[in-house]
Amino acid sequence: MLSILKLKGNKMSNKLLEIKNLSIEFNSSEGVVKAVDNISFSIDQGQTVGLVGESGSGKSVTALALMRLIPNPPGRITSGEILFEGRDILKISENEMRKIRGNDISMIFQEPMTSLNPVFRVGEQIVEVLMLHQKLAYKQAWAKAIDLLDQVGIPNPSQKILSYPHEMSGGQKQRVMIAMAIACEPKLLIADEPTTALDVTIQKQVLELMFKLQEKYKMGMLFITHDLGVVADIADDMVVMYRSKIVEQNHKNEIFKNPQHPYSKGLLACRPSLAGNPKKLLTVSDFMTETGAEKKVDKHLLKIHQKDYTFSEKENPILLEVENLKTYFPIKGGVMGRVVNHVKAVDGVSFTLRKGKTLGLVGESGCGKTTLGRTILRLIEPTEGVIKYAGQDVTKMNQNELRQLRSKIQIIFQDPYSSLNPRMTIGEALLEPMIIHNVGRDKKDRMDRAKWLLNRVGLNANQLNRYPHEFSGGQRQRISIARALTLNPEFIICDESVSALDVSVQAQVLNLLLELQEEYNLTYIFISHDLGVVSFISDQVGVMNDGKIVEFNNADNVYRNPQNDYTKTLLSAIPKGLPAIQL
Repeated sequence: MLSILKLKGNKMSNKLLEIKNLSIEFNSSEGVVKAVDNISFSIDQGQTVGLVGESGSGKSVTALALMRLIPNPPGRITSGEILFEGRDILKISENEMRKIRGNDISMIFQEPMTSLNPVFRVGEQIVEVLMLHQKLAYKQAWAKAIDLLDQVGIPNPSQKILSYPHEMSGGQKQRVMIAMAIACEPKLLIADEPTTALDVTIQKQVLELMFKLQEKYKMGMLFITHDLGVVADIADDMVVMYRSKIVEQNHKNEIFKNPQHPYSKGLLACRPSLAGNPKKLLTVSDFMTETGAEKKVDKHLLKIHQKDYTFSEKENPILLEVENLKTYFPIKGGVMGRVVNHVKAVDGVSFTLRKGKTLGLVGESGCGKTTLGRTILRLIEPTEGVIKYAGQDVTKMNQNELRQLRSKIQIIFQDPYSSLNPRMTIGEALLEPMIIHNVGRDKKDRMDRAKWLLNRVGLNANQLNRYPHEFSGGQRQRISIARALTLNPEFIICDESVSALDVSVQAQVLNLLLELQEEYNLTYIFISHDLGVVSFISDQVGVMNDGKIVEFNNADNVYRNPQNDYTKTLLSAIPKGLPAIQL
């Protein structure tokens, strides 16, 4: 992809940005937290530096410091320098910084929906930037805004400029954010996880767009991400952060080929690969202790595991049969609000799934993956078709029968924070389904099961009285898994359940799901847009496009010998720049 386009070796020698011994602290209820601890690195003109590390490592705080956007209180920069073109921006006035912020240094934030104002049209938001920093008249700014939307590849820009954010797709909103960031032709562009929530094909388009714009405007770029494949494709140098410190920095090829720090080794080992994976993904904890000391890794753990696609009719009978399933949503129009058309979210899908096996569903946003999963549970009513679970037709069940079925089939949602009640403790969240479905003899029996479940997913029983906001994203996802297990289910639908997690936490959750499957003979439908993750966890893979399954086969055949053109397009969009890794 970009590695083909990007000509390395043309790196400018003059320093655009130098960070020297930067430290940042935050006051919290538990005392002073050091978010960034004495870090130093630089970016040259036209150079891209990839900043990687898990959540809480200090990446985004570093980016906010470069923009002088650290909230004070509770945060403060305690020491260090940030030299932009030789000038320490920590020592200039706020008025002077406003002239630099958005004009010379721009930032693309991770979530465009929360960064764009929902009550203003996207054109007005771009125009505001141009009028403020470029001092353009409204008419000139509007014309330039249309040109910017055209540059970032938004179709029919003179019409789309009138759209509100909610009227645009995720990829289009991210392109609007890029248009705003480059509006003033900045010298330094900070991109904070700009492609994390995007499908692989949209990610490819956005990354190629950013590279072309970087070449055009000769920008330096700080690219923050936890996707090492993206770093390998787009970055020149790589900076690895762990627990507020920089633990390694070098040219990206050197780090990929010969990582020196155990944390870097762990990050590289824990990402699933289409080229093959061990039976269990290694995690950072396999390479280092809690104190940061390096562990010796048993080399046989890295051995590629060949999947066995055989099954036993006795142990793996057909559990789920879906026949010609359709889920249509009506489009109403006219004065009378009559149905004028339908959105065919699921359009004639058929497949079977055996007990104890995993079906991976992949495809771009809007292809129908999530709607299919929810239709199987009848959280969305099907328009047509048959859903048989253990021989029973789910589409003909009454509410009491459905309630009993849902104790056997559970779902893990993409965002664990929004799926957990913020007013309920974790203990209450685990007890609730047991009470509703009358599981357990009494309160003590249920509480003992809740404690056991927390321990089983790698958390402590003494955390039962905490609330969801007191846990990290990975911990909340573990809680969601524990909650799904409270009723001893046979079948779990995982809907993008690891897509927002850091690669190290993602590996832990994937390993946990496989351990639970082996222990309890669980059956999964695993919905994701991450092809590497689906390849690792799945026995069969179904590729969805426009509501249909366009390819269905075992995981190896789908990835190594795709038959459908859409599948080939998805696979071609995966970053290909990863060098051979030697651990």
